Amino acid sequence: MTRPTGLAPVAGVEAELLLRVLSALLREDVVGWRTRSEPVRRADGEWLRLGHGAGDALLMAVHEDGFQSAYAARLPLLLRESDGIALDDGESVLGALGELAEPVDRAGFAAFAEECGQALDALRLHAETRDEIDTALVDRYGGDPAAWTGLAGGLGFDTLAARSDHPVYPTSRGRSGLSVGQLRSYAPEFGPSFTLRQLALPCEDVTVGGGTDDPWLSPAEAGAPELEGSHYVFPVHPLTVGEPLRQALRDAGLEGRAKLLDGPGPEVVPTLSMRTVALTADPARHLKLPLATATLGLRNRRTIKPGTLVDGAAGQRLVEAVIAREPRFQGAVLHADETRYAHAGHELLAVLVRRFPSGLDDAVVVPMAALLCPAPGGPLLIERLAERFYGGDPLALIDAVLSLLFDWQTTLFAYGIALESHQQNISLVIDASTGGPRLRLLLKDNDGPRVHHARLRSVMGEQAPDPGEFDDARIFVDGDGPVLDLFTTITVHLCAGSYAFGLARHGHAPLERLLRLVRDRLAEAAERLGTGPGEPGALLRAHVLDAPELPVKAMVTAGTLLSKERSGAADINKHYTTGPNYLLRTGTS
Repeated sequence: MTRPTGLAPVAGVEAELLLRVLSALLREDVVGWRTRSEPVRRADGEWLRLGHGAGDALLMAVHEDGFQSAYAARLPLLLRESDGIALDDGESVLGALGELAEPVDRAGFAAFAEECGQALDALRLHAETRDEIDTALVDRYGGDPAAWTGLAGGLGFDTLAARSDHPVYPTSRGRSGLSVGQLRSYAPEFGPSFTLRQLALPCEDVTVGGGTDDPWLSPAEAGAPELEGSHYVFPVHPLTVGEPLRQALRDAGLEGRAKLLDGPGPEVVPTLSMRTVALTADPARHLKLPLATATLGLRNRRTIKPGTLVDGAAGQRLVEAVIAREPRFQGAVLHADETRYAHAGHELLAVLVRRFPSGLDDAVVVPMAALLCPAPGGPLLIERLAERFYGGDPLALIDAVLSLLFDWQTTLFAYGIALESHQQNISLVIDASTGGPRLRLLLKDNDGPRVHHARLRSVMGEQAPDPGEFDDARIFVDGDGPVLDLFTTITVHLCAGSYAFGLARHGHAPLERLLRLVRDRLAEAAERLGTGPGEPGALLRAHVLDAPELPVKAMVTAGTLLSKERSGAADINKHYTTGPNYLLRTGTS
């Protein structure tokens, strides 16, 4: 659809999505929007003009932003310069941009247009069902989200977080290839429960990590005692059953030798990750199961590569080794156990058993991804938590989070380690104590770190893990650069900067004050590491606090728009461009 200039602008969830999409494409410099465009001042404000060769130029309406990009898109979106026609839906916007792309890349723009359509369907469904889901959450967990305690209560926060946008990826709510019925039956934003299927595989074809002393793979426990001793039983997500599973068995040479059991498996509830489900009978035990779908990009498949199971267990051991050497984090930084897994050599024939620490029943366990979500009844979740634990001051809560988070993550950096511990992989554990609120961090899913091996060896000596303990050769690197990139894009942008901009947007404090808080807490943490030449604190100051630009994830480019050969992305989740350093806005210290 195209619309002549002057008619009522596109509005509602479609406008919100297109603004996020165009802002992401601008941030990632897709077709040269950031580096090859020219600024144009019009009566209503700033625009960027982009035209390649003899093609019709496009105009994008923009405003100053600052969070990972100098500018963001604003209404009325795009105009075709020749006739002033507004392009205000995903198909026409991506079609016009695709015409500016190299011919070899145009299929990626068509794929991204389809992705935008899926995200728009999800946004509409979320808007239509908000009251319904809020009512269901209150009925299940209670009227005060700040009292949704334990790991069972945490599933309610997962539902809230699944109904909000990713800080960077614009179409994060879309799930490739799933119908509305499948979403309502299996997606976390609807909080459903369902039963798993169970697949018996010959023992000789299965690799088991973490031992078999627990009967989680037992055929007898699954109701098939006749297979005991000859087979292991894998839990299988219902969305994987059917042709995806049949093809996986053919690929693995297991067709005719595997047996899909008739009876239902355990009842589960989806977590924020969707492919990870919590047992309703034991919410402290989660099962990570492969799905034949994709989120956060066409190439970001939700299957489970067997090597990532090895890396997750090794990453956990590495984190625990650091905590053992740093007493102040013992009891303050918790980690789910991820050492127990099984696979049959195929990314759809795998399972991870995640077991959370005990003793959390009286604490609020909330993923960071949920903090800025609207709670049932209207206010942001962070406001409700602050009312209960921090005297009604959300900034006091964020201050406590930043203090512990930066202390922990910069300590890891001093060891040469950065974790892929984004908002979904870190939960806050908050409870009351005699001295006031107690805040802890709960980590999971650390299968994709970056480790500067020489720095790690210089600190840990012979206790440093051998790279051979990990499967992915990309984990160990020869310098600080990749570690700093991961630290900045995950810890600084997603777990700190996004909250400064988000709280300012909701009117809790001026942006400058919030950015000063982020900078001050990071500077304090860096100072503890030493600021002499070559010391970790000096590196953090030079490459993060005082750098003119910071690395920024180029997730759309690597995840959907371009092939790996075209983008050069060795890892689609660690492919970067650059953006302004918003910490410099507070001045230097």
